[in-house]
Amino acid sequence: MSLYQSKGLTLFLAKQTKKEKTMKKRKVEIFTAGCPICEPALQRIKELACEQCEIIVHDLHEGCETDECRTKAYGVTRVPAVAVEGSLLDCCQGVALSEDVLKEAGIGIS
Repeated sequence: MSLYQSKGLTLFLAKQTKKEKTMKKRKVEIFTAGCPICEPALQRIKELACEQCEIIVHDLHEGCETDECRTKAYGVTRVPAVAVEGSLLDCCQGVALSEDVLKEAGIGIS
């Protein structure tokens, strides 16, 4: 997880009012592929989380029994990604790999 992403999660959690923090659990969903890149990000989020944060990890590589982890992906196009209270964080939104971008980079062009 980049410093920007870590700060984005920290800033989002800091925006919660003191009353909100003590009143209800905050649902934090982490979308991962279970890879060496995702694991440190997952650990960092767990370190940042407080007792009011309910951490749910969706391993998109492994899937889940109900396939909820894939259908609930909030438009995730890359991992790791984090959604808090059902909203994908700005730091985790981005453009998915596209054929146009690949061609612009010269891939597939003789």
